[in-house]
Amino acid sequence: MLTEIEFINDDFDRVEYLQSLVLTKATGGEVDDNHYKEMRQHLIANPNYSELIPRWLKKNRNIDQFWLFIKNKFTTYAERRVFLNDELNPLLEFIETNQTLPPAKSIDEVLSKFDASGIHFVWQKALERKTQDPEGAITISRSILESVCKHILHAKNIEFNETNIEISELYRLTAKELNLSPDQHSEKIFKQILGGCSGIINGLGSLRNKYGDAHGSSPRAVKPKPRHAELAVNLAGTMSLFLISTFEAIES
Repeated sequence: MLTEIEFINDDFDRVEYLQSLVLTKATGGEVDDNHYKEMRQHLIANPNYSELIPRWLKKNRNIDQFWLFIKNKFTTYAERRVFLNDELNPLLEFIETNQTLPPAKSIDEVLSKFDASGIHFVWQKALERKTQDPEGAITISRSILESVCKHILHAKNIEFNETNIEISELYRLTAKELNLSPDQHSEKIFKQILGGCSGIINGLGSLRNKYGDAHGSSPRAVKPKPRHAELAVNLAGTMSLFLISTFEAIES
């Protein structure tokens, strides 16, 4: 006797079937754990889907683990349905439109998901101010990196001086926890790249101290141009994206 899973011929059907499995489980029904594992494993094995597969699917290897996750995250069936549909629809849309690569995550998107009320707010402010207020944008670009580092250190339960710490030290602690310190690698190319990342952080800290608006400035001081602010904002966003992506990869 044929089972429902034997009629599945493509990845769109697999995602739809997986969606039906988790929706059923999340709303009090029973599902076949082997089916969940098979769908999950097939999708995770495809590198083209890596950026679109929800973190909870990567972490919950069987249906019982998923059940513990979803029942603690939401108390009502309605909330669970909305969440699961929203989480899996991007993957369905990607497969349906026959894209060859997933859409690149924008810095804005990742910062928004990492901390909507904090980091995303300062990112938006930096974008708004980089043309009309370069000094302010440079100051905010450092705040973005500080916020990302502090969030990661808090998540890793690492103690640090909350009120008086330089961005270079914050990054050093964060890089160590994420295995991104140059001295944690032996390959020359990785040491060079990771050393360059440290240099970017130190440069942003110096740029903010010299040209930002946090400490005031002399009337004769050279004013930063919008292009300087754009460089600072983009570097801060890129480094933040790299740190967040590394953190999520380790935690998944």
